[in-house]
Amino acid sequence: MIHHSLPSVARAGRSAVFLAALISLNMVWVSAPVAAFEETPSLAEAVADGTLPPIGERLPENPSVVNLESLGGHPGHHGGTLRLIMARSKDVRMMVVYGYARLVGYDRDLKIKPDILERVEVEEGRTFTLHLRKGHKWSDGQPFTTEDFRYYWEDIANNKDMSPGGIPRSLMVDGKPPLVTIIDETTVRYSWPKPNPFFLTALAGTTPLYIYKPAHYLKQFHAKYADPEELAEKVKAGKRQNWVALQFRMGRQYRNNNPDLPTLQPWVLATKPPSDRFIFKRNPYYHRVDDKGKQLPYIDQVKMVIANSKLIPLKVSTGEADLQARSIQFNNFTFLKQAGKRNNFEVRLWQSAKGSQMALFPNLNVNDPVWREVVRKVEFRRALSMAINRQEINQTIYFGLALEGNNTVLPQSSLYKPYYETAWTNFDTRAANKLLDSVGLDKRNSNGIRLLPDGRPMEITVETAGEDSEQADILELVRDGWRAVGIELHTKPVQREVFRNRIFSGSTLISVWFGLENAIPNAELAPNELAPTSQQQLQWPKWGQYFETNGSAGEPVDMEKARMLSRLYTDWIEADSHEDRKEAWTRMLQIHADEMFTIGLVRGVLQPVVVSNTLRNVPKKGIYNWEPGAHFGIYRPDTFWFDTPGKSGSQ
Repeated sequence: MIHHSLPSVARAGRSAVFLAALISLNMVWVSAPVAAFEETPSLAEAVADGTLPPIGERLPENPSVVNLESLGGHPGHHGGTLRLIMARSKDVRMMVVYGYARLVGYDRDLKIKPDILERVEVEEGRTFTLHLRKGHKWSDGQPFTTEDFRYYWEDIANNKDMSPGGIPRSLMVDGKPPLVTIIDETTVRYSWPKPNPFFLTALAGTTPLYIYKPAHYLKQFHAKYADPEELAEKVKAGKRQNWVALQFRMGRQYRNNNPDLPTLQPWVLATKPPSDRFIFKRNPYYHRVDDKGKQLPYIDQVKMVIANSKLIPLKVSTGEADLQARSIQFNNFTFLKQAGKRNNFEVRLWQSAKGSQMALFPNLNVNDPVWREVVRKVEFRRALSMAINRQEINQTIYFGLALEGNNTVLPQSSLYKPYYETAWTNFDTRAANKLLDSVGLDKRNSNGIRLLPDGRPMEITVETAGEDSEQADILELVRDGWRAVGIELHTKPVQREVFRNRIFSGSTLISVWFGLENAIPNAELAPNELAPTSQQQLQWPKWGQYFETNGSAGEPVDMEKARMLSRLYTDWIEADSHEDRKEAWTRMLQIHADEMFTIGLVRGVLQPVVVSNTLRNVPKKGIYNWEPGAHFGIYRPDTFWFDTPGKSGSQ
């Protein structure tokens, strides 16, 4: 239940401690006075005829002011259409990723700072007081207030029909939910008996934890508020089974597939799916302005075209996109660089923050009992790693520009140690053969292929999502090394959803995917990627599912080294000091280096980023990463602008 305290004043001065990230000298969002606001040209007509209120009435009383020069950028002007190409219609969600409007968000130094919120106060790591911007409005002009937080908490999260799985894990501490206190229309407090180190990072995520909903819009689909007959008609019209399914369908903020759903993002979906072309129009009530008084975003609209992923590099090469990195690989760089000279774009190379550009994931939860016993032997996993010629992969695929080594933290991380990168990665066919012999896998058939304990040949099918040629090219090189130690490798590309579902069910023995999502962490970031915490972890999906569902699904961890990782993860959560958190990280990284739960190949691969020559404020150098980073999100595409807006996006 929500606790109400009206009216009350947040204790901003006494024991409140502001987040260290919020007092950085390198502020990305500042709340500084602006002399006057400038009306957006594309909205001027709507303002003149009374369809929209003037800019001063659309903005919050204290908007988020962006100082572009402090970021190495320049104030711009309004106008133009940004063209993007995506591979699937569901990628309309990428506008929520790129738009990256969050209650709190990461800046370019990966520090968390307020964004939608005016400020945050944190006491002892367990009490968080969130201050909204007075006068902030949803994209339809309705007030954004703590009623939207109350609605989510009381009518969604604590409604058994809407949330049968219970409260989101990032809101639970020792199995207990927060006390949610509505203080006034712009102040809400979340408090736990113990610190919650996951709360702010969940709010800042690329796929964020939404603790608010547009209540004024969604109440019409909720049985508690809607007229029963009218709601029944809406359920029927929406072709849903019941009001719960309808509420869920209409209110998915991250999916971003309902044009009627109010948003706080910089651009609003204007095209109803399904379609192969989507238009996103500027949000006239967006909360950010530049320090010259111009409301962001600078760009009027975004046009997203859906195309086959294999055709995207070709379409980009002909000048059909203004900003593109998705569905482009490093092996497209030379081709695109040459095309850029003809079609007025530049190809920049950004760093990747992944632990491995590509890694092999032996499924420790595979259904086959014989293979399960084999793949759980550390000697087997080490042998697979040592039978791979990473130098050949680097030279052949990446022209020697990548780093060779394990799926672990990168040298830029304060937690990095060379051993984590090099353990069991030296290419040594003889040593790999000895390791395999030592665990009883010493029998071979007439073709030289080793035999499993039950007599079957050791033929491994590595499954891929089949979305690019890079994986196939690398696996060809891996095949040669494994064949030399008596293991036959086959590849099986499948559609992405099928790929994941087969792994989750235990049907897949080994898969290939990217490595650690964030390989430049510090000790203050949660080491959740190193312990069985998610079904999405392809090396132990059933253990991760068990953790996520509090034991209601999946399988309990039954390997000692993995249990140790879970205990160290708990140690990190309960740690009282930076040193204790660093110690937990160090021990977990050491275990991963020794155990080879995942087999990294190469990392530090540069990501080509195509940028139109007319597009400004896109960094020359950046980090292209999903979490944290939101790809372009932390670089604020709402601040990008065209120096020839009349020509952009219309070719």
